[in-house]
Amino acid sequence: MIEGFTALYIFMLSAFTGYEVISRVPVILHTPLMSGSNFVHGIVLVGAMVAMGHAETTLELAIGFIGVALAAGNAVGGFVVTERMLEMFKSEKGRH
Repeated sequence: MIEGFTALYIFMLSAFTGYEVISRVPVILHTPLMSGSNFVHGIVLVGAMVAMGHAETTLELAIGFIGVALAAGNAVGGFVVTERMLEMFKSEKGRH
């Protein structure tokens, strides 16, 4: 497992890199990017369920449950946002 300052360094580096990459994405690519990030949220959800499946103590189960709940909410919220963005591209004739 990664310890202390190394983990903090990796976190800060990934946060900065992610911000720089996302800020340079053209507006027209935001919808496909959101769809791709929803896929990543699904993987996070599966990982949280696997981690919860290996939990042994009550504390581990509680943290695993919170992780699964947050990951599921993140995945569902991402799909809702993507759906709303796709609605903006539909013509008036296509709306019911």
